[in-house]
Amino acid sequence: MSLVEGRVGRRSVGSRWVARCLLASSVFIAVSALGGCGDGGFRPLYGSALINGSAVTERMATVDIAPIPGRVGQRIRNELIFQATGGGAPKPPQYRLDVAIRESVTSMLVAVDGNAGSQIYSIDASFSLIRLSDKKVVASGTSYGRASFDRVSSVFANVEARQNAENRAAETVGQEIQTRLLAVLSTGNV
Repeated sequence: MSLVEGRVGRRSVGSRWVARCLLASSVFIAVSALGGCGDGGFRPLYGSALINGSAVTERMATVDIAPIPGRVGQRIRNELIFQATGGGAPKPPQYRLDVAIRESVTSMLVAVDGNAGSQIYSIDASFSLIRLSDKKVVASGTSYGRASFDRVSSVFANVEARQNAENRAAETVGQEIQTRLLAVLSTGNV
């Protein structure tokens, strides 16, 4: 082995050693920085964070979702109920969620003969979370869902495509409202 080969070998061993030291120090810094997360600075949204002795997901189960008119409204309500209870029995209600929706369809890619090649189904939803003990609105907001679908010559295919778009938009609205409610309920001030 020549002197040059020995130096090259030592440099690669030395650079690996430096890389390992940098990795170990960055892990140590990250663990040190995250060590204070348990005292209120960081709370998991979907985890089992306790607020006043109850988990956020258990508080979500105390929300009574009022009926929403129409097929799409029922889809949104079913999505919210399943997300709140996980398919189990709801807890005694402490809050009521009122949701009002407005639906629309916008034609895109209109051909010369006036037929639309594609459409966008839209839901605009406004919601209010009402505390039942004093009938106070503790949170309100708006959410929207958009889903596109293609128009073809088959009537059945068009009906199915629109219902599929309605379902996708309803799921989007339900998930967004649930995320907002979890954020409000996780504060513990409602």
